[in-house]
Amino acid sequence: MIITLKDGSVKEYSEAMSVYDIARDISEGLARNACAGEVNGEVVDLRTIVDKDSTLNILTFNDDAGKSAYRHTTSHVLAEAVKRLYPEAKLAIGPSIDTGFYYDFDMPSLDRDALDKIEAEMKKIIKEGAKLECFTLPRKEAIEFMQKKDEPYKVELIEDLPEDAVISFYSQGEFTDLCAGPHLMSTKNIKAFKLISSSGAYWRGSEKNKMLTRVYGTAFDKKADLEAYLVHLEEIKKRDHNRLGREMELFTTVDVIGQGLPLIMPNGVIIMKELQRWIEDIEDEEWGYIRTKTPLMAKSDLYKISGHWDHYKDGMFVLGDEEKDKEVFALRPMTCPFQYYVYKNSQKSYRDLPLRYGETSTLFRNEESGEMHGLTRVRQFTISEGHLIVRPDQMVEEFKGCLALAKHVLQTLGIEEDVTYHLSKWDPDNKEKYIGEPEVWEETEQHIRDVLTELDIPFVEDVGEAAFYGPKVDINAKNVYGKEDTMITIQWDALLAEQFDMYYVDQNGEKVRPYIIHRTSLGCYERTLAWLTEKYAGKFPTWLCPEQVRVLPISDKYVDYAEEINKMLKANKVRSSVDARSEKIGYKIRDARLHRVPYMLVVGQKESEDRTVSVRSRFLGDEGTKSIEEFVDAITKEIRTKEIRKIMVEEQQ
Repeated sequence: MIITLKDGSVKEYSEAMSVYDIARDISEGLARNACAGEVNGEVVDLRTIVDKDSTLNILTFNDDAGKSAYRHTTSHVLAEAVKRLYPEAKLAIGPSIDTGFYYDFDMPSLDRDALDKIEAEMKKIIKEGAKLECFTLPRKEAIEFMQKKDEPYKVELIEDLPEDAVISFYSQGEFTDLCAGPHLMSTKNIKAFKLISSSGAYWRGSEKNKMLTRVYGTAFDKKADLEAYLVHLEEIKKRDHNRLGREMELFTTVDVIGQGLPLIMPNGVIIMKELQRWIEDIEDEEWGYIRTKTPLMAKSDLYKISGHWDHYKDGMFVLGDEEKDKEVFALRPMTCPFQYYVYKNSQKSYRDLPLRYGETSTLFRNEESGEMHGLTRVRQFTISEGHLIVRPDQMVEEFKGCLALAKHVLQTLGIEEDVTYHLSKWDPDNKEKYIGEPEVWEETEQHIRDVLTELDIPFVEDVGEAAFYGPKVDINAKNVYGKEDTMITIQWDALLAEQFDMYYVDQNGEKVRPYIIHRTSLGCYERTLAWLTEKYAGKFPTWLCPEQVRVLPISDKYVDYAEEINKMLKANKVRSSVDARSEKIGYKIRDARLHRVPYMLVVGQKESEDRTVSVRSRFLGDEGTKSIEEFVDAITKEIRTKEIRKIMVEEQQ
């Protein structure tokens, strides 16, 4: 057989060989570093036998699939260590993830001391160097095998597979786990790992199921890379909006109020208010939007017309019982059906279009408890929602306009380089999830594809991520831990106008269905606050800072002058305060830095006599002495233009 390698070179063999043996034939070093193989484009285990002409790529830790196999093997070592130390623990699942791996166990929670003990046991297992062996069983025998081991979660997973499925297992010494692979050849190939944390996780992600104990870890093929990653973890923890947001009093959560229902504190409200005023002003004054204000709930009848009742009911907060109550209401998960009736309030001509409706909407979505996270995944949130009612011939240009507005917002916030664009498509293999005919979906998806290509916007395509009534562009960003969330959405809808009997009268006097663009310009304000907190580590651009200037009198004698400056700043709509405490000036400066105030104005005898201020900032440190008027002009311009100054001085926190 002829094996064509990644570099185009060719190997010939007279008999079938495993991927691992071919790697050894190429190079002993390559075999030592091999994690998996790729045969004819398919990722396979190193033990896979190649018995015909094929293309072959030996995957190492430098390849994503190789890294996944390496870390998945480490998760099996974790599971073996847990079973050794806690024989009563039940195994659930243990996949690799982008940042490492995790494993879920049915067992009591684990503290750091317990994780350290498990780590020590894992090191013993790795040192023992057991080979990983793969074997398969028919479904019935596989169930019996796991029943004898008293592993109910594994039994449940197998029972979900087809009757004729052949189930694969991997064993390493006395430990065996249900697994499809691929895996390393031996545990001794694991060079560096660390257990990061432990938390709760519902079995299969549903709050209706039992809470399990999840252990997160990571693994690398070089100790130096692991150490660098652990340093990186400490750095990103400093940016975690869950920690910073509470420390800076941006938001808090309270158990008796409920999960996913954050309290936005005064400092957080200032930032969200600035964002909201800005978005509403640019939408209305520069982009031609008109404001609506619609109810927070509606009867189920509305959602039945839109299709949300059939396709999205589980994600809604329903008030009442259809079998018992005359009327059943639901808190709104979106604003579109409400704005459609604003449109339908009067007959529209083709000359009236496009109509761009904007609303700062409070929405409610019944997220799973296991999905809740700080401000990025909540059950009540505020969104810069809009719906454009357009003629079909206007659709492409208006869609481009929505993308342009989104890019403007991202540029102004300094986060344009942090996002990725996704064409979220329907899944033709699950047509029951959607409304509309296949040709409509294919046509609208192609329109979006053409627009993104024309605008030279790089994008990826995601099957199954469309809304049930139309494809969309999702603009996504990752949090500090690498989890991706959608920040802005622009959706092409050629279907719901029919559902709501929406029309306009064309130049021939005929009734014509409009198209609809569902879009956000900023997205969810809570999620954006979290994003900006992590992006800037709490050191927001000046225009967004809850406190923009703090005036620091050197002693009590200069408090009156400091108050005079403060009054002038406030008159110019600068958020400022005076630190009139009887503390040394060094202490006051450190405290202002701790609170991430971008500007400190130090005033003493010379400043009072000359009517100046000594400016210290996070940008240049000591910016020298300026007249009051000069400083006020500079900072008001910075705020007005939403300038993002580069931080040059490392602030001590």
